[in-house]
Amino acid sequence: MTQLSTKKRTTLPDSAFAYVDSRGVRRLPIHDEGHVRNALARFGQVAFEDDTARERARTRLLKAAKKHGILPIGFITRQLRSPNAPPLPSGVVTFLLADVEDSTGHVQRLGDRYASLLRDMRRLLRSAVRGAAGYEIDAHGDELFAVFKDGSAALTAALGIQRAMRDHDWPDGADVRVRIGIHSGRPTLTDGGYVGLAVHATARICSVAHGGQIILSAAALRAIGEAGDEISVLELGTHRLQGLHEPEVLFQVGTADLPAEFPPLRTTS
Repeated sequence: MTQLSTKKRTTLPDSAFAYVDSRGVRRLPIHDEGHVRNALARFGQVAFEDDTARERARTRLLKAAKKHGILPIGFITRQLRSPNAPPLPSGVVTFLLADVEDSTGHVQRLGDRYASLLRDMRRLLRSAVRGAAGYEIDAHGDELFAVFKDGSAALTAALGIQRAMRDHDWPDGADVRVRIGIHSGRPTLTDGGYVGLAVHATARICSVAHGGQIILSAAALRAIGEAGDEISVLELGTHRLQGLHEPEVLFQVGTADLPAEFPPLRTTS
């Protein structure tokens, strides 16, 4: 395998990405899953010709990751983190994913003003995450992914998010709601971010919830421990989630000041 020249590196097809070997040397584009994971882990070691080349390679790599079913949560954010920023937690962690319900409908109703709504939403979510000692690890579109060392902190952030969304004055009186999924596990933390089944499970749990709803996995409930007398936890049964081999027992979090009635989860029980 020969190393690419500078000229060839700048003319790679859109489907390609730069593979980096164990010595940090850029090699020919490779498309199998193992090398996608390797490229994610070593992306920060590559010296690109300029910012345009770096962005092009990053985009290609993310497309390749998606093709192989890899969710490199934190990959984008970690490339922008300050060297002095505290390290992301490792070991057993708790993930939180918040996603706007009916974003397409909001775009249709608000048009260009949806960008302002999205900025307000992200500000509220980030404030709740930071206030609960969490770390934002990815944000794109109308989603925000965060990680917490402590499971109870993730629950505190989720409740803060739902209250902030409820109390905010949205344009045209829009009813803007987010669905939240929380899951705990032991993902792999690399230079490219978090990878592993726990990341996928969090995304799937969030996807079956409804706006205003907070859904926990059994693992997240164990990580939270004592939720507090003012917080109720309702078991919603065992559900199969897309892409996961084992069914999950899911739970709904409730408090006296937040909505408690929701349609059935969007799963096959």
